[in-house]
Amino acid sequence: MKTVYRDALLVVIPVTFLAMISASLIEFRVQAQTPAFDKSNFHDPLKIDNKYYSLKPGVIMGYNGTDEEGKSMRDIITITNDTKEIQGVPTRVVNDTVFVEGKLVETTNDWYAQDDKGNVWYVGEDTTGFTNKKNPHEGSWESGVKGAKGGLIMLAEPKVGITYDQEFAKGVAEDKATVLSLDDNVSVPYGSYSNVIKTKEFSALEPDVLEQKYYAANVGDIKEKTLKGSKEGIELVEIK
Repeated sequence: MKTVYRDALLVVIPVTFLAMISASLIEFRVQAQTPAFDKSNFHDPLKIDNKYYSLKPGVIMGYNGTDEEGKSMRDIITITNDTKEIQGVPTRVVNDTVFVEGKLVETTNDWYAQDDKGNVWYVGEDTTGFTNKKNPHEGSWESGVKGAKGGLIMLAEPKVGITYDQEFAKGVAEDKATVLSLDDNVSVPYGSYSNVIKTKEFSALEPDVLEQKYYAANVGDIKEKTLKGSKEGIELVEIK
């Protein structure tokens, strides 16, 4: 127990409670290990062959799960042949289309590139939502525009404990991730995998939400689940 004196009032606070508060604050203040997005580090940026996040044009990945309210959700990821130049770097356009209870609710074009070391960068997105009539493009951002900075979606050499920015557009997108383990065993409808990378994702914009993602070698993202603050979660069901 820790005793706190304030205005002559004696207050006794459990040390464990203080530790919980401190851990929560530290989580969002942690120093991310993210290098600058510099075009001099990209000589073949469209060759995205990181074994935990490869992006081969023409591949389609399907996921089933639930949205934040627990409604049935279908998520289709299509790796297109399209490209977009971001800060002088050609990036791969990946389309992400979401259906909730069979209805189209959002489609997004995400932009990725791989640097010379093998890190896969996430440098923005163009989002169109069909349920938010006031701001259908909420969440859109682009590295180099209005102070936004690209982040890492997958490290070349993941190590337990490393925290990195996945995206940074102040007030719009501020996700970070921490590598939790490199050797998980995970089963999803599409298959069972070993030596799976598990990450924790969090954002100062949604401090009550905590998510985990799982990446399998030669496949990529196989599972996402929200631990608190939402009922959202998906699992890989097919690859075409």
